[in-house]
Amino acid sequence: MLYVSTRGQCEPVGFSAAVAAGLAPDGGLYLPAELPDLRLYFTRWAEMAYADLAYEFLRLFATDVPAAELRTIVDRAYVRFAHPDVAPLVELRDGLWVLELFHGPTLAFKDFALQLLGGLYAAQIQRTGTAINVLGATSGDTGSAAIHGLLGLDNVRIFILYPRGGVAPLQERQMACTGANNVFPIAVAGTFDDAQRLVKDLFGDQAFRTKQRLSAVNSINLARILAQCIYYLHAWRRLPSAARQNVEFIVPTGNFGNVMAGWLAHRMGMPAKRFCVATNQNDILYRLFTTGRYETGTVSPSLAPSMDIQVASNFERFLYYMEHRDPARVRTIMEALRREGRWNFAGFNPDAFRATRADDEDIREIIDDVYTCFQYVLDPHTACGFADIDPNNPTVVLGTAHPAKFPDTIKEVLGFEPIAPALESIKARPVVRYDLPADAATVRAFIEEHGV
Repeated sequence: MLYVSTRGQCEPVGFSAAVAAGLAPDGGLYLPAELPDLRLYFTRWAEMAYADLAYEFLRLFATDVPAAELRTIVDRAYVRFAHPDVAPLVELRDGLWVLELFHGPTLAFKDFALQLLGGLYAAQIQRTGTAINVLGATSGDTGSAAIHGLLGLDNVRIFILYPRGGVAPLQERQMACTGANNVFPIAVAGTFDDAQRLVKDLFGDQAFRTKQRLSAVNSINLARILAQCIYYLHAWRRLPSAARQNVEFIVPTGNFGNVMAGWLAHRMGMPAKRFCVATNQNDILYRLFTTGRYETGTVSPSLAPSMDIQVASNFERFLYYMEHRDPARVRTIMEALRREGRWNFAGFNPDAFRATRADDEDIREIIDDVYTCFQYVLDPHTACGFADIDPNNPTVVLGTAHPAKFPDTIKEVLGFEPIAPALESIKARPVVRYDLPADAATVRAFIEEHGV
């Protein structure tokens, strides 16, 4: 299968090349040239274990990866998940479920993609003999999940940029307390959007990118989106048959990657009524879906820091389909967004979407209400997904992180701290991080000095 850039100014490539590059040479994001019809496989996939489903799904896309190699990568990707169902679907009441995506090694949904991506990179290095430097930006969970997907691998250095003081303390410890000598957590003076801009600038420097053999772990990497499609399919087949045609998936999201994966599965044939984009007070996507205006603003630090984002990178993939796969139109809009930070979409009313928002006070109230009603503890990000639930419609809320990652908020609201054994061991370890300005030249020099 071939993959094309959303901006259409470079040749299509195979799966391995798309994954290795992350960002296309023209600055666009890779997407499959054609999408398979998953309805052909639903009967055969109905009772498969999670890893088997993942393998069968990914083999439709990774057609240039030997079947035995792909099988090994997939099997290894899920062995560190603590729950036997990998992504359990928990019913809170009739017609309302939480899809728990926090049973991986870093207790966040990013583990699903990044454990897999780590295996793909390891196989690539073994196959080519070429070392790589992995670069990414995080607002919290991506960084730790990426690090734990690549921890200790030979011929890999991983550089993760994150906003200094802008992630939860335990999120930072998951990145900065590993003790691994191939990990470089970089705390930049600025916001997540500053960190993400630096990553895009460095990937846009073709000479530097080639010389340093850069690879991407952010959701600009197609493998991450495809890996996240799988848990939607897993959840959908676990639903009662009467709920499958009309289910609404509510997705806490800041960078649009998580909800893009679900919508892409829907575009490939998975029935669903709609997808709800659940935002926090940094509500650029809520404003987009309610007004048709995409306009960046100032980041307001919140109780859900992984969603403190004003530039949703994966929106470009959705834009490509919304603009009828016209790369010239995508280039025009993306250039305007880069130049002016805003775009008005006339008649913007995409099928199968709605959006909600929750500010910090809403998050506190939701955590309290859900615990009172169901004795279920939400993390602050998942709480955003409960802001506006239709009681008459079957609903799956994506549980994006374990509440133990945010003990201060949970204790403030509920009076106790949730515990996760995986986090206890890092609380006493020293933090090793590198403080740098939000300056591309400085970060470039750092990677040149410490890269492999």
